[in-house]
Amino acid sequence: MNFRIKVDPETSQKYIATHLKGKALLMDPFINKGTAFSVEERDRLNIEGLIPPVICTIEDHLERVYENFQAKPSPIEKFIYLASLQDRNETLFFRLLHERIDEMLPIVYTPVVGEACQRYSHIYRRGRGLYISYEQRDNIEKVLANFQMSNPAVIVVTDGERILGLGDQGIGGMGIPIGKLCLYTTCAGISPYSTLPITLDVGTNNEELLRDPLYVGLRQRRVQGEEYQEFIDRFVGAVKRMYPNVLLQWEDFLKANAIKQLHRFRNQLASFNDDIQGTAAVVLASIYGGLRITGQPIRDQRLLFAGAGASGQGIAGLFVESLVEGGLPLAEAQRRIWTVDSKGLVTQDRSGLEDFKAAYAREVSEVATWQCKDRSRITLEETIANAKPTILIGVSATPGTFTEEAVRLMAKVNQRPLILPLSNPTSKCECTAEDAIRWSDGRGIVATGSPFDPVHYKERRYRIGQCNNAYIFPGVGLGVGVVGATHVSDGMFLAAAKALAEKVTAEDFAESSVFPKLSRIRECSHAVACAVARRAVDDGHADASALIGLEEKVHRAMWFPEYLPVRYEP
Repeated sequence: MNFRIKVDPETSQKYIATHLKGKALLMDPFINKGTAFSVEERDRLNIEGLIPPVICTIEDHLERVYENFQAKPSPIEKFIYLASLQDRNETLFFRLLHERIDEMLPIVYTPVVGEACQRYSHIYRRGRGLYISYEQRDNIEKVLANFQMSNPAVIVVTDGERILGLGDQGIGGMGIPIGKLCLYTTCAGISPYSTLPITLDVGTNNEELLRDPLYVGLRQRRVQGEEYQEFIDRFVGAVKRMYPNVLLQWEDFLKANAIKQLHRFRNQLASFNDDIQGTAAVVLASIYGGLRITGQPIRDQRLLFAGAGASGQGIAGLFVESLVEGGLPLAEAQRRIWTVDSKGLVTQDRSGLEDFKAAYAREVSEVATWQCKDRSRITLEETIANAKPTILIGVSATPGTFTEEAVRLMAKVNQRPLILPLSNPTSKCECTAEDAIRWSDGRGIVATGSPFDPVHYKERRYRIGQCNNAYIFPGVGLGVGVVGATHVSDGMFLAAAKALAEKVTAEDFAESSVFPKLSRIRECSHAVACAVARRAVDDGHADASALIGLEEKVHRAMWFPEYLPVRYEP
């Protein structure tokens, strides 16, 4: 890299040391601070006359860039503007996100990032991160070396095949690793100087992209089977050799591949899948938060899934672990889960069941006594009426799955039902937050996967908590890094869920929200990081000495976006 962060031995103040001068310095987004360079810096760095003479503060810059942000006519134009800001001034970009996190997160991540991925080849401006194509399979280490980062803390990688609920976006999936790493920095203070987004380009089966003359990825069908796995193996092998201490996060792979890669590599390096484990933790946190409202114990909960994707598998596994910790035998805990997919309730007599569906398939004898029209296709509503779940979770990516009848039935069998339509982006949500509140007569405890405005119903205001993985994975990464954990266990995510739920206040509950306000997310990430670090030590994946002064260690590790003095040091 072109700079290093140092500490002045005389003043104990941080500064940026760089070998760059002149225009080259102003072109580096990690160093550039525009008109905030002092008179002395301008002289020593040979940038006098290259920028206007006025000397501004970061607050001046924030006023200007926010004015420009507001002037953009659409969410996608706002996204493009923020991306260009990040390309020229990283510090200012992250300070803007920090100061206006409620407004910025839906732009840099869900839901707007979904549209950005779909339009990636048409709004492409400047490369960020690394694009490793199948054609480069014999030179992966060389490609990694081109990024010129000796010791990244976090890599987020995708192959673009299952982007949010939008499917195969090919190389356009790069928007997801970039967005995720923005959240690592904004929410948990992981330094942007130590993050690396990667897209593995193995082609695309998206016909629209293949026909698009502006598509910037490999114009071929996806590599699959043994060739695909060999490519992934080579990639992980190169990462292990070059960055043995990095945390590798898998993101938006097709369900079967996501599960396979997680199990294949999780014991080889610190690694996790946010779609599976991060989603599970944030959903479990919402359940724990909801139970603080209802006063019920976790062991009494009954969960019904609408949909059966990779995220559902992760949620189910962590939910079962929480029930076992709450005192239930494993077999009984597993029987507290029902799954309804596009073919109806999953039962054991259905042939060709995937492992996840088979694990929670219901016995035929159980449903034999149920009241339903067609036992070969038991509906979501019939399952609610007969199984009487306390929690309804949507991971179907199918709008309208939570019908008015389904929500009203949940309110009929529960005084305070937990209703969680989690699919995103917003266009894929099982029902709107307003529908969930209204159809449950205001008694539903609602959290969603996409952001929704507060709902006003019967003279009461309901703040809709978003099951945003940003509450979990940045803190997990921070905790893993602080103690140097060598493995990321499921227990760490259970600890993270509990820590997050404990950050919900009486003020939050008064608005029926099971999540803290986003303005407190760095505080939440600190709590999650400490809980993850302690669990890492308990599980034997980090040395106990790392816990000495843990709270302060985590605090010191959290980067804050502020302009530092810049010095020329050849």
